[in-house]
Amino acid sequence: MVDFDLLYQWGCAILEELREVSKEINALEGYKPRKRNVLDSNIREKLADLLFSVKCIANRYQINLSIEFNKILKKYNKRDPSRFF
Repeated sequence: MVDFDLLYQWGCAILEELREVSKEINALEGYKPRKRNVLDSNIREKLADLLFSVKCIANRYQINLSIEFNKILKKYNKRDPSRFF
């Protein structure tokens, strides 16, 4: 049986973490500075939080992300080797 509440929570977690990563990138690149009351944060931690949320979903569906990620790396490397590496 599918637990839609849990899937909804994971989806919301991914969106929240992605928003935080986006805010960090905007601040680091100078597109949108941080608000004065917001302490400098760590993009490494934000990316790790995002990956954790993705890993939770992968675990739920028994997806080996290492295998799938290696497939994706090969695909992108073949398609455009100088762009991403």
